[in-house]
Amino acid sequence: MLYYLFDYLHRAYNLPGAGMFQYISFRAGLAAILSLLIATIFGKRIINLLYRLQVGETVRDLGLVGQKEKAGTPTMGGIIIIIAVLIPALLFTKLSNIYILLLIISTIWMGMIGFADDYIKVFRKNKEGLKGRFKILGQVGLGIIVGATLYFHPDVTVKNENAQASRMREVVRPISTLEEVKSTKTTIPFMKNNEFDYASLIQWVGKDAKKWVWLIFIPIVIFIITAVSNGANLTDGIDGLAAGSSAIIVFTLGIFSWISGNIIFSEYLNIMYIPHVGEVTIFVAAFVGALIGFLWYNTYPAQVFMGDTGSLTIGGIIAVLAIMVRKELLIPVLCGIFLLENVSVILQVAYFKYTKKRYGEGRRIFLMSPLHHHYQKKGYHESKIVMRFLIVGIILALISFITLKIR
Repeated sequence: MLYYLFDYLHRAYNLPGAGMFQYISFRAGLAAILSLLIATIFGKRIINLLYRLQVGETVRDLGLVGQKEKAGTPTMGGIIIIIAVLIPALLFTKLSNIYILLLIISTIWMGMIGFADDYIKVFRKNKEGLKGRFKILGQVGLGIIVGATLYFHPDVTVKNENAQASRMREVVRPISTLEEVKSTKTTIPFMKNNEFDYASLIQWVGKDAKKWVWLIFIPIVIFIITAVSNGANLTDGIDGLAAGSSAIIVFTLGIFSWISGNIIFSEYLNIMYIPHVGEVTIFVAAFVGALIGFLWYNTYPAQVFMGDTGSLTIGGIIAVLAIMVRKELLIPVLCGIFLLENVSVILQVAYFKYTKKRYGEGRRIFLMSPLHHHYQKKGYHESKIVMRFLIVGIILALISFITLKIR
């Protein structure tokens, strides 16, 4: 909103300083500062409100050290993150940008699903929360909206002839001279030319294959959103882990969005240029500020838990961001913490069922799943587990950056 106000003041009255709002970096800085202030200053008020409403965490006895002390700690703190993201996004972004609109919709959509789950757990005293099929249905619904919009909307384009130009050694055209085109190409790590076209998956259809790519693309988007949001949800098990690891992931995606949306840097690095996606950097800056501000109260010993209101929202936004900047195939690397948490649960459950069927008693691979609970059972303190997981997250982020040039 403020962008349009200052843009008008700059054009109509040449107001000194108003032209600064034209720059993404300036608005991103303001968004980060404002979200951080909202999360830290108003976050305390929200926590006190949650205390008064008795929105406390119900803790199951899992035999973990320090677990019983967490009973009664306010949950549903994800509201802090959502508010701290949406206010700066509404103030500083171009609301006509299709990527920004999708991110705002995704934040509200996943926030509502998570809120419903927490509400049922806290106020209805139902530990199961929202039934799994309704969660999945909500995630699928968002996947359809995001996938269909990114595929069909005319503003979602790329200038992606870099790979073709590099093969034509005698003629290399700069990105700035190429036309915007609709494309189903994405970035694939460690591969020649660094690009993969979803249309190649249905080439067997024939000449009309490109008309039917949406039948492949939309289900892939649904799968990614569901997997990442559930991965973030499983990671939210000890103080500061989900928020801290998510901040690293989101910051990395913010760098990708800024580079991919900048014609100069994308041309220099010879990566896919995505028009209009640079605006996403402002939303990402607000998101990082909100996560860091939330960590102020969520680090050990936590004064508030994000609940599914926060974890499902965080995972959903990360998935949508990765798809927008066409880095979704980097998710297994960049979101490696989420992947490990997911896989540890799957392996634990599958092995338990297999051994129970074969030997008559269930056996376990880990002392407890998700993976962070395994290390708790081994006697590691929460703070040490979180710090080591965050170090791994930083390493994975650096590997993700390196993939830009490893082809």
